[in-house]
Amino acid sequence: MKITELRLSKLFSDKADTAPAVKPLSTTNIATKAEDRVNIIGAHLTAATRAAGAKPAHIPIRTRPPITTHVLDTSHGCPANGVEVRLEMWKDNQARPQFGETYIDGWISLGSSATDKDGRSGQLMNMVEALVPGIYRISFNTGKYNPDGFFPYVSIVFEIKESQKWDHFHVPLLLSPFSISTYRGS
Repeated sequence: MKITELRLSKLFSDKADTAPAVKPLSTTNIATKAEDRVNIIGAHLTAATRAAGAKPAHIPIRTRPPITTHVLDTSHGCPANGVEVRLEMWKDNQARPQFGETYIDGWISLGSSATDKDGRSGQLMNMVEALVPGIYRISFNTGKYNPDGFFPYVSIVFEIKESQKWDHFHVPLLLSPFSISTYRGS
């Protein structure tokens, strides 16, 4: 026999000698255990329903601005330090900005900053509990950061709907000299 087989046979022979006798379950024990399980599940469901109904009516005050960004230099594999950033909101109630049309007067500046050594911008807008739904534009002065790059500046236009006014919007920019990418972060 191999060593593994010897060890297994010894293991099982020891357990066979010391195994306790198993008592058969009576039908009353089975019924009681089933009722206990049903009661436990019912208690969990009742507690979950109460907890869902007990949500606070007021949303807590934000701990960070509702719109944030950072810039990552993908060509160097590091954060982009010193990129100028500007956040604006479309304020013209008559018309929405459309693709292909030039608008100058409809954008209102909310704030500006520059990215730090971690690539994160400073506060771009005042701390508010609820965002004003609408069209926002965040612009990056990429030409100053990388004068030999293809993009003199990058503007990202996005919309915040009424149902999203309590959300946080993180709009990162992944930048290299000849490509850009963005997404809605968390």
